Amino acid sequence: MAVVTGASSGIGEATVRSLAAEGAAVVAGARRKERLHGLVEEVTRDGGKAIAVECDLTDEQQAHALVDRAIGEFGRIDILVNNAGVMLLSKVEKGLSDEWRQMFDVNVLGLLYATDAAVEAMKRQGSGHIVNVSSVAGRKTRPTGGVYSGTKFAVNAISEAMRQELLEDGIRITIVEPGAVATELTDHITDEEVRKGLKQRNIEPLRSEDVANAIAYAVSQPQRVSVNEILIRPTQQMN
Repeated sequence: MAVVTGASSGIGEATVRSLAAEGAAVVAGARRKERLHGLVEEVTRDGGKAIAVECDLTDEQQAHALVDRAIGEFGRIDILVNNAGVMLLSKVEKGLSDEWRQMFDVNVLGLLYATDAAVEAMKRQGSGHIVNVSSVAGRKTRPTGGVYSGTKFAVNAISEAMRQELLEDGIRITIVEPGAVATELTDHITDEEVRKGLKQRNIEPLRSEDVANAIAYAVSQPQRVSVNEILIRPTQQMN
């Protein structure tokens, strides 16, 4: 069974559909309860198995409760997809400290809270797979992306450390690093100059299901295979 965070839209929503279609029971977690219930109804109607859990991952207790609910409902947790994230691009000099704090709270601490709860259960089972959705911004940075990249560099470092720490427990770690994806992520950027620049990019972005398919590939490999990193960009994206 799988837990997917940030499941109410974009990559998370597509991942819930993809894993359910592969036969996994899925717990879909996010803050937007109405969207979650619509997604679960759709998955169930198509013959899949899923439940919705309203959850704010920046609250450590809620993040732990999400994992506990999954275990209580299905008896175990085989896959955790840490997808929840925000991308609030701006130059550091603009001093948008509330947005810096939000990105670290969601992208880094929220991931750690959910992971902490899942690892404990996976160690008892002797197996499990954690997928952390990072970004191409976790490999390089650019103007307006410094703080966001900082969160994704952190995700990559945390993921590699965990891979080494959990080798003997049979727990696999994968990071997936998408380039430009057509999701709601850019809609929350408050810096109008940045938003205008993104709209002028003349490339066809990835679709959410492209990234979801990469996640499904990684978690469907035999236990002897650990896909540690997947970098996936639109064909026309330069960097």
